[in-house]
Amino acid sequence: VQSDSFRDRGLDEAIRAMLDVGLSSCELYSGHVEPRESGSRGPQAREELRKWRLETPLDHFKAVRAKFDQAGIGLYAYNLSFRDDFTDAEMDRGFEMAKALGVGIITASSTVSAAKRIDGFARRHKIKVGMHGHDNVKDPNEYSSPESFARAMEGASEYICVNLDIGHFTAAGFDAVDYLSKHHDRIVTLHIKDRKRDHGANLPFGEGDTPIKEVLGLLRDKKWKIPANIEYEYKGADTVAEVKKCYEYCRRALET
Repeated sequence: VQSDSFRDRGLDEAIRAMLDVGLSSCELYSGHVEPRESGSRGPQAREELRKWRLETPLDHFKAVRAKFDQAGIGLYAYNLSFRDDFTDAEMDRGFEMAKALGVGIITASSTVSAAKRIDGFARRHKIKVGMHGHDNVKDPNEYSSPESFARAMEGASEYICVNLDIGHFTAAGFDAVDYLSKHHDRIVTLHIKDRKRDHGANLPFGEGDTPIKEVLGLLRDKKWKIPANIEYEYKGADTVAEVKKCYEYCRRALET
């Protein structure tokens, strides 16, 4: 699961929710690690967040890893979105955080223009970065299309990869099954959600146009070891109950 699915609660409560659902693997959203008030906007808030990232002891992140280990939940990726406004020191620290968390992958809602700089740090730290796409096809600097991912990977090392969000990819008008088939060797993780085409809404699993069953079936049949993370985003009454529904949908899809 992408822990952003439980963004309505703190880390300890999110871990308990994962156990309630029966989940055993997690991609950790930075909002569960950084100060909760870091969602504030504006230059001052941005500087305070940068200061926190640079000055917080790495033991803080090791303690987070220990919580997952104690719960028996595998932690394999950290979701920290490197943007163009990251200083070199802040970007480097992001990789140190990932190491302290004991993960070998960072996922990032980043920009195409930042990819080359990120690659330098990724190669030095030997940590892969999966670029996460949305459906903003109008901005060429945002990840949304096969072409935008290709521009980031062109001339880059094997550490620049793709975090394919099959819901956003579908909403942007592209074929997730086709992309997965052709580029599975550069995809480090999938985000599973169900959206309608033409920038449509997030919906309960099975109600949108996203080929969730086909994607999961392809992973199963080809035996590709790509984590497929539920990312709950549609509006529901109870987060834990809705994530359980998402999980059951995926489980049934893999059994058919």
